Amino acid sequence: MNICPHCTSEIIGRSDKKYCSVHCKSAHQYKKRKEEEGLYYSIDKQLKTNRKLLKAYNKSGLSTVCKEKLLLGGFDPRYFTHYWKNKKGQVYLFCYEYGFLELKKENQKEKYLLVTWQGYMER
Repeated sequence: MNICPHCTSEIIGRSDKKYCSVHCKSAHQYKKRKEEEGLYYSIDKQLKTNRKLLKAYNKSGLSTVCKEKLLLGGFDPRYFTHYWKNKKGQVYLFCYEYGFLELKKENQKEKYLLVTWQGYMER
């Protein structure tokens, strides 16, 4: 008698069958893969969230937004794909093609300058 490793129910059928159903097989493999590559998936998910928020708040290609709005949406500025440094020494952090630069405080509100990647930013 074999036991399903996902739901721990008895397996009925062939003697070499490992899962009681296709659903249990898929769910067990998904769980196993997620545990093995958990850090990769969490970083990828955060990068996608950051990109989605930067895209949503930057319709014109260059805009300013309150830092608080992005953070409330789930934005985490510690996660970015690459950076670009301008001639003034300011470092823009990018999540794929959407970038942000933290601006100095104005009226006690922290803001980000949002940009999109441009051809002149290539090295």
